[in-house]
Amino acid sequence: MNGNAKRRLTMSQAIAEAIAQEMESNPEIFVMGEDVGKYGGIFGATTGLFNKFGGERIMDTPISETAFIGTAIGAAAEGMRPIAELMFVDFFGVCMDMIYNHLAKNTYMAGGNIKLPMVLMTAIGGGYNDAAQHSQCLYSTFAHMPGLKVVVPSNAYDAKGLMIQAIRDDNPVMFFYHKGIMGLPWMSYFEGSTTDVPEAPYAIPFGKAHVVREGSDVTIVTLSQMVQKAVLAAEQLERDGIRAEIVDLRTLVPLDKDTVLASVAKTGRLLIADEDYLSFGLSGEISAIVAEQLDTVSLKSPIKRLAVPDVPIPFSRPLEQFVIPQVDSIVAAARSLVDSPILVR
Repeated sequence: MNGNAKRRLTMSQAIAEAIAQEMESNPEIFVMGEDVGKYGGIFGATTGLFNKFGGERIMDTPISETAFIGTAIGAAAEGMRPIAELMFVDFFGVCMDMIYNHLAKNTYMAGGNIKLPMVLMTAIGGGYNDAAQHSQCLYSTFAHMPGLKVVVPSNAYDAKGLMIQAIRDDNPVMFFYHKGIMGLPWMSYFEGSTTDVPEAPYAIPFGKAHVVREGSDVTIVTLSQMVQKAVLAAEQLERDGIRAEIVDLRTLVPLDKDTVLASVAKTGRLLIADEDYLSFGLSGEISAIVAEQLDTVSLKSPIKRLAVPDVPIPFSRPLEQFVIPQVDSIVAAARSLVDSPILVR
């Protein structure tokens, strides 16, 4: 096999391949969760793994998130490297004690004497009419909690490299994949998330954002499926002579502040596009980081934020499309930044 050979993979295929390759080289890695076995995960992240590794390493669990996440934490403390799948991030409420008071804190409370090399992967995002309890993103909720690394890929290449990095990390890692970019045949998705992916294993370091598209007029900071929407928006803006630079954060913890600040320093305008809730989240954090650096970053217009208003995700398709930022709303927001009067410092 030519390790440098590339194939077009969907994000679900890339994640499953990353897990399989790491499991082949390390017998301490196993997967557990609901429907991760023969079904291959409801969103395809474990497809083919049961046939390859069997039921002792790819373990279907009862519908008890507290039980199997707690079991995975215990296994990690004993030196194994578990991957647990929380089917929807929205379900974190029933197992929050395990995540926040054990997974995130036990290494600290043990004075570093216990390592928890565990990946907790989970599905995020709406846009397909699954209503308020199955359509949230919530990555900012976990980024707010010390002790967890937070990974949010936007495409298949990044998903494989970031998953391999997550599995190899000796710290707890939350790995969020958006259902709308997994490449599932039974739901519409953005083709831009399906990319060339090398066959050989590779790791993408955490805390290294990716400038997806270079520009000079406005910076769009975003992640996950919103990257695909931002690219389509940038193509429309370019026809109007507006060159948008897109920064894909890739990870929230650690956060690549330097790439964000460098981009905003170049363009002088910042738009944050986020599918999480507006208040107390990613868009506010990025805004604060830039505002704190105004001695080195000159803004030509006020920072603009696009995110989900502080309401539950609606079931109604027109309402759902309205509350989740779309390509047209990104275009309008970016255009308004360029058209607004230049700030005088």
